Amino acid sequence: MNAGLSSIPTPASRPVRIAVAGAGLIGRRHVELVRQSGECVLAAIVDPSPAAAAVAAGAGVPLFGSLADLLAQQDRPDAVILATPNHLHVTHAIECIDAGVAVLVEKPVAHTVEEAERLVRHAGQNGDARVLVGHHRAHSPILAKAREVIRQGALGKVVAVTGSALFYKPDGYFEEGAWRTKAGGGPILINLIHEVGNLRSLCGDIVSVQSATSSATRGFEVEDTAAMLLRFAGGAIGTFILSDTAASARSWEQTSQENKDYAHDPGEDCYGIVGTQGSLSVPTMRLKSFAPGQERSWYEAMTDSVVEGERLDPLDLQLRHFCAVARGETAPLVSAQDGLQNLRVVEAIAEAARTGAVVQIPIQPTKD
Repeated sequence: MNAGLSSIPTPASRPVRIAVAGAGLIGRRHVELVRQSGECVLAAIVDPSPAAAAVAAGAGVPLFGSLADLLAQQDRPDAVILATPNHLHVTHAIECIDAGVAVLVEKPVAHTVEEAERLVRHAGQNGDARVLVGHHRAHSPILAKAREVIRQGALGKVVAVTGSALFYKPDGYFEEGAWRTKAGGGPILINLIHEVGNLRSLCGDIVSVQSATSSATRGFEVEDTAAMLLRFAGGAIGTFILSDTAASARSWEQTSQENKDYAHDPGEDCYGIVGTQGSLSVPTMRLKSFAPGQERSWYEAMTDSVVEGERLDPLDLQLRHFCAVARGETAPLVSAQDGLQNLRVVEAIAEAARTGAVVQIPIQPTKD
């Protein structure tokens, strides 16, 4: 292990040189963002597939068949974005850590909790390791403003949370990737981890879950709909409904205006955070609250306002943050430990659906 190398940050005097490993859909999006950025430059692409050659040629950068080949170069990049298959995330991230290279690991951080724990331990043993997990919504200005409202006490003590991710995936989505109809391809493991990250950032750790699933609509091996009951460490109770076969716009993609690929419905929300003093609907950011000194009662009218904020592309903001991480200027907003905890919650939800039990979720850090 080359622990000493990871203590060398990227000089601030030049753009961060970033390689993208994985030339699939999300990898190509990262390539596009890096090429558009003024803070970094694309150094290489890593992908053994024949199709990757065209991507590298189009970007005008070298193509490597493996991450090991890239990192063996004397002129290796400052940072790597891992958009490789989930089961390779931890192995590849450890290679980057040992080479002293900053790494952004796409979500989920690993394909199992055990593998994610291995990465957390390894990063902890390399005190200067720079590991950012790609929960890009954490960089959303909308969520940042919502966190500010909650932490400033505008809602009082949070007592209840509601959430939804209700959308309709077209038939072509499953025809293009038949694996999405099999175990591991359902919305719990593909989509829900985003929501878990959002809710944890807003309301704190989730300590237990109950859930139920159904595949009655599509009839696939995996669920198409799921309902959850969540208990938060601070005492709040939450409910969440998830479906990829729902004719609805109550999802983050369709309400936040952050990804222009999706149709936008300005009247819908996907989260409601309710406290003893007020409630906040996200992402419309409608705030209802009792005025200071006002009697809190359902007989009394509440004030109604909208919290103003920006709507920017979190993937772009994540890249800017990653450049700062690579330069050694800031700690990762979403650490390997955060990625592990999000994965623990998702696995607990899947287990609760299988067993019908209340599943407790440990929140203690992984031991080195």
